Amino acid sequence: MLEEKIQQDIKAAMLAKDSVALASVRGIKAAILLAKTSEGAKELDDAAIVKIIQKLVKQRKESAEIYTQQNRPELAQNELAEAEVMERYLPKQLSEAEIEEKVKEIIAQVGAQSMADMGKVMGVATKALAGQADGKVISAMVRKILA
Repeated sequence: MLEEKIQQDIKAAMLAKDSVALASVRGIKAAILLAKTSEGAKELDDAAIVKIIQKLVKQRKESAEIYTQQNRPELAQNELAEAEVMERYLPKQLSEAEIEEKVKEIIAQVGAQSMADMGKVMGVATKALAGQADGKVISAMVRKILA
């Protein structure tokens, strides 16, 4: 299970004295604990943990972008390093060509003809490509193909 691997990696990072990896993995562990203890929480499966990690990676990348804009490269570098460690726990991301191929299959599957059908396509595509591609990339690809 992914949660057990994260726990083992915390220990490994401590032993290796790898502060970036330790901070990253502890951040994941904290987010998982927060999700588990929130009101109405249920047992988290690997898919839910992957969603949590994706959110954390996105936050790190957005922070790095802001730090870069504010001319703080040392802080941006730290955020990107943490995001890189966190991405190790995510499924392999699809290439743009693979995303395009899958989106074309989905468009054919739902019988979409124009931009009016974008909602139907996005609903199926986001479920089918969950964890493998960013929503913005999927949306841009659907727009490009339907246009």
